Parts: sequence; C-alpha cells; structure tokens
Amino acid sequence: MKTTQTNLSESEYQTMLRQIILVALIVSTSGILAQSPAQSPAPRPKFDAFEVATIKPVEPADKTPRYIKMEGSNRFVEKYYTLKLMIAAAYDLNPKTISGGPSWVDSDHYDILALTPGEVRPSHDEQMSMLRNLLTDRFKLTFHREQKEFSIFELEVAKSGPRLKKSTASPDDPAALISTVYPQRILLPARNATMGDFTSLLQRALLDRPVVDKTGLTGKYDFDLEWAPDNSQFGGDIAAASPDAPSPPFFTAVQQQLGLRLVATKGPVDALVVDKAERPTDN
Repeated sequence: MKTTQTNLSESEYQTMLRQIILVALIVSTSGILAQSPAQSPAPRPKFDAFEVATIKPVEPADKTPRYIKMEGSNRFVEKYYTLKLMIAAAYDLNPKTISGGPSWVDSDHYDILALTPGEVRPSHDEQMSMLRNLLTDRFKLTFHREQKEFSIFELEVAKSGPRLKKSTASPDDPAALISTVYPQRILLPARNATMGDFTSLLQRALLDRPVVDKTGLTGKYDFDLEWAPDNSQFGGDIAAASPDAPSPPFFTAVQQQLGLRLVATKGPVDALVVDKAERPTDN
C-alpha cells in the first residue's frame, strides 16, 4: 500500500483536528436529539373548584380598593367584595339585575385568598367557574332566573365605523382588559378582546346598568380607551374628574376612540333572584 505524506505544520494539524472533533460532536448531538421522544405538554387541570380558599369578613371603609386578580399562576385574590358583587362577577351580570336574599348580601364585605389547581394559570372563565362553586359551597347560594325589563345600554357601531385593531395574539391567549386609575383619567388597554369581553366588563364593573352587544363584530381586538370618570361609574368608588380634565367623558371617548357608541334604551334582561344565602362557613 502506498502511503501519501502530507506536510502540515503543527498549528494547521491542531486546527484540522479541532474541526473534525466539532463536526463529530454536532452529528452526535443531532442524533441524540432526533432519537429523544418529544415531550408532551403537561395536561391542563380541571378548574372545577379551588384547592383551598380562605374567606375573611372585612369592615366597610371609604376608599378601599376593590378588585379580583390572579397573583402568579395559582393565587386567586378577591378584595372587598360583597356577596352581591361576587355574584355579579361570577355570573357576568350587572349588580342591578340581582335581587332577593338577606340584607347583608349587599352590605357585608369579604376578602378571599384561594389556590387554584396545578401550576397553570386559569383563564378568566375558569376563575369565575371556581368562584361560582365557592359561592355554592361556602355561602350556600341558591337562586332562580327571571326575565325582567331594565334600563340598558346597547353597544353599537358608530356611523363613522369601528376604530379597532385586529389582535395579532394567538386565539388561545386569554383576553386582557385591566383598568388603571390615574388622577383625572382612567386608561383601559384591551388586548385580544371580543366585543362580548368588552360589554361584560362594562356591565359588571363600570356602568350602572346592563349592556347588550349589538355591534355584530365577531373578531378579537386590541385597543386603548382613555376617559375622565364620573360618579356613575364603578359604583361610585372612583372620584369624578374635574370639569377641566384633559380626557373626554366616557361616552364621548367610546365614540371618538373606538368608533362605537352606547345607546340608552329599555329591554328584557335575564335577572337573578337569590333564594337563599348564608354567611360563609369557617375556613
């Protein structure tokens, strides 16, 4: 066998050797990764009920912030809600459409701290499903529905047309509508939100009457709404802006910034009548 001799310097030889080793490592690693089975994502828990929940009565106080939110992936926090307001949140209702029950339903205030199953953050709908279970279990809530006529707002598209940006988020991403209160103004950034999500927020927390979606818009949208609040909003819990506030009033802002309008009218609403409620059981 004839041997061919190649004259390489020591540095050239070391460089070539490193290249051969690097290629071998890449090929070896690629083979290992290709042969490893793909890991399936962890199954999503069933959010039927909170794993544990603490309910604490709190004394009524002026200017106490009221909110429901998730802290991290599995801490559900509710601050300074009456049972009536909890029902409104859990069943997506305007508080005025809830009647019946003992007098304390609309006067006693509670804080709730609860843990949700697993480590996956529940969606808003899943949070409300667990809250409904809690109201049944701990407040012994029972009710029935009656259709009644109320003063309502209908949300419509303004003559100028909608001024909404279609969301680029994944369809599976939850909607985000969180109001931030500043002096003289409120800012509502909405992301991946449907008109149903928007009207739900309006009637549950912001306006003083039920809101019905009549826009016919079926997409998911991103938008920012800024306005000067008045005493009729958020149950009177937020101070009204001064007449010279730089932001427009709410109804004007909705039309100018979103290309929508709210029309006051009357119409039938599926109201909720509380048949029974008890102060919560011990934690």
